[in-house]
Amino acid sequence: MNRAEREAAVRRIMERVPAPVPPDLHTEAVRRGERLLRRRRLAHRVLWLLACAAAVTFAVWAAHAHPWVEPPSQTTPPITGW
Repeated sequence: MNRAEREAAVRRIMERVPAPVPPDLHTEAVRRGERLLRRRRLAHRVLWLLACAAAVTFAVWAAHAHPWVEPPSQTTPPITGW
C-alpha cells in the first residue's frame, strides 16, 4: 500500500459517521477511576504501614540483640585458677 492509498483509506475512515457512545460512559469511567485511585491509595498506605512496622521491629530487635557486638568464642574454655 503506497502513500496515496493510505491517505485515501484514512480519509474514508475519518469521513464515516462516528460510532455511537453510550450515554453513561463518562460517569462509569469516573466511577471506576475513583475506585482504582482509592484502592491504590489504600495499598500505598498499607505498604507504608508495613514498612514502618518492619523498621520499628528491626530497631527493637537490634537494640535488644546488639548484632554489632562480636559473640564470645566458644572454642576455647575459659582459663581459671592461675
